Amino acid sequence: MNDTNFLVQNGVDVAHGIELLGDITMYNSILQEFLNGYQERMQKLDQYMKSGDMYNYAIEVHALKSDSKYLGFTQLADLAYQHEMASKANDFSKVSSEYTALVTEANRIIQLVRTYLGVNGQGSTGSLEQGMGAKKAILVADDSNIIRSFIHDIFKDQYEVLLANDGKEVLDLVKNRSNDIVALLLDLNMPNLDGFQVLEYFQYYDLFKKIPVSIISGSDDKETIDRAFTYPIVDMLNKPFDRESVQAFVEKTIGIGVMN
Repeated sequence: MNDTNFLVQNGVDVAHGIELLGDITMYNSILQEFLNGYQERMQKLDQYMKSGDMYNYAIEVHALKSDSKYLGFTQLADLAYQHEMASKANDFSKVSSEYTALVTEANRIIQLVRTYLGVNGQGSTGSLEQGMGAKKAILVADDSNIIRSFIHDIFKDQYEVLLANDGKEVLDLVKNRSNDIVALLLDLNMPNLDGFQVLEYFQYYDLFKKIPVSIISGSDDKETIDRAFTYPIVDMLNKPFDRESVQAFVEKTIGIGVMN
């Protein structure tokens, strides 16, 4: 189908998504990634909600909010934000009472995306490949599949792009691939181990000189920013961002590593 008017008529702010992602080809590619990861994401949300695990629920629904915002799913992003705030406040009653509304809107969006892309069924739930080729590698750590896919598609022809969903995956990749990684792009708000715990690990093992680190973050909180710069990071880039700013940001980060 691929008629953006169909999405617009159903409440999707396509123009915002294209402005962020650069062009319609990239937008469509990221839509497919959103679709691929949908089933696994909703299973996690359901698991955390039913178990009353508001900490991990907040992290997962934050990622849903971010991805929805990037793609122009305004209503879903607003609902996810309300759930994020409620779960951070440990308000399980509000989360559980409004959970059906969140799932209903998420399912509506997924059906729109399937129709738009001409996809039947659930779609693949697999992640982007992390090949073991000879290219030098960039490690992208973010709980948002949109951000990981966006950066992957920009640099996949120049570098091997390693992807991590949380801090534990970052450390596993660093331990196994440290000689290949020329830059780490690190989100601060991630499950299992967060970005600050990764920074602590890098500081303890004196890894900043070997692997330059820059922060990609959705936070504009001064305390968080100041805390991040107590570590020898290269720079910080706040979301949302565009292709040009990401390219310059990554090149600066890699350049620092070359100079070390």
